[in-house]
Amino acid sequence: MTKSMTKPKKATETGRTPMDSALRYLGARARTVREVERHLDSCEYGEVEVYETVERLKELGLLDDVAFATEFVRTRLATKPISRAQLREQLLSHETDQEAIEQALSQIDEETQQQTAIATAEKYVRQYARLGQDERDEMVIRRLLSRGYSYDEARAALREAAQETEE
Repeated sequence: MTKSMTKPKKATETGRTPMDSALRYLGARARTVREVERHLDSCEYGEVEVYETVERLKELGLLDDVAFATEFVRTRLATKPISRAQLREQLLSHETDQEAIEQALSQIDEETQQQTAIATAEKYVRQYARLGQDERDEMVIRRLLSRGYSYDEARAALREAAQETEE
């Protein structure tokens, strides 16, 4: 074992070690490496302590940006589908590593993007069914644009969704 692995970590005034603080922080939900680093910095641990703690969490498999990004994309597509562009923005807001973002987004091909847009459009077509067709179409397009789909993707999804609901 290396010296840093056997040496006890300094505890703050609260009596928590950096590892304790990190594990508590990770208990709420998965986090990125940078989020954990920022949290430990805010707890006023030293740079070396933060680095050692993050590296140990990586070794233990408790901190992995690729796994975080992949699960984030999978969950978002299953619960509230949004475009690749918006997924990228959300992952960047979590300060996810660029390489992890690219790897996670590689699972979304054009067909998947189109299918999520259509499924979302179908939901909104049903939701706005009481409106006139022009007003409904405008609302559906707006909602798709707000989820990061391009205008062309939104129009194509609306066309497909409108055909599905008419059948």
